[in-house]
Amino acid sequence: MTDIDLRAIEAERDRIRAAYLKAGGTSSARGLHHTALLCADVERTVKFYQDVLGFPLTEMVGNRDYEGSTHFFFDIGNGNLLAFFDFPGLDLGPYAEVLGGLHHMAISVEPGRWDELKESLTAHGVDFQEESGTSIYFRDPDGARIELISDPLGEMYGLKVL
Repeated sequence: MTDIDLRAIEAERDRIRAAYLKAGGTSSARGLHHTALLCADVERTVKFYQDVLGFPLTEMVGNRDYEGSTHFFFDIGNGNLLAFFDFPGLDLGPYAEVLGGLHHMAISVEPGRWDELKESLTAHGVDFQEESGTSIYFRDPDGARIELISDPLGEMYGLKVL
């Protein structure tokens, strides 16, 4: 790792915050319709997200952009969906975190449900890392990093972010 100038980074962050932060602004969007990830095995993915995490499978359709591919959806609450595609016949290789790619996806769950999901991950042999008593990080069957956070929507570690 190279040396970094933390003071310069903080000064740049402050400059950007002052120039662009729009507290109380109105978005042009209604919300996140769905986030789409890739999977190698549809049934394995359904079993993980529905049986381990408790996200109901809501629909499965053909992918309009690739014949033979399945586009399927899970309810993650509050009118939001998590979607997946498989691409039979394509060698997509293993999941990789890359610049411009997905680092992780944080899904808010009620604190009581958070404890239940932590138990479910343990019971299903899913390795996870707990942080700050509010976040659990783990990888799905294809390697995507998922966070379950018990903070309410619009908050993170006691900070209002929305």
